[in-house]
Amino acid sequence: MPTPQDYARAANLSDEALLSECDESFFIASGPGGQHRNKTETGVRLVHRPTGLTITATERRSQLQNRGAALERLRAVLVKKAHVDAPRIATKPSKGAKRRRLENKRATSMKKQNRRSGWD
Repeated sequence: MPTPQDYARAANLSDEALLSECDESFFIASGPGGQHRNKTETGVRLVHRPTGLTITATERRSQLQNRGAALERLRAVLVKKAHVDAPRIATKPSKGAKRRRLENKRATSMKKQNRRSGWD
């Protein structure tokens, strides 16, 4: 199982170095684009060997453009997986904060009670 450090290391590599860590395969992409798209292998699939991530790009008619899009997506996923949230620390409100909160609640309650007294 890759660690966040593994993802961060891969995300900081150059495009050429990142591509060298990937298995690249091409396939016929379906969808709109006419005969050129339906007869040529323009779809690109990148499998990043160290992390096992698989990314595909099929939206363009050009294999080169799809390779660039797949590389951008792979880098974005690596950056996202490298992020580690800071641990949360449980805290308690201070005595003064509790006292102020209760005083404000009592004051609001008194305002509302005073509004009601004229309507009984």
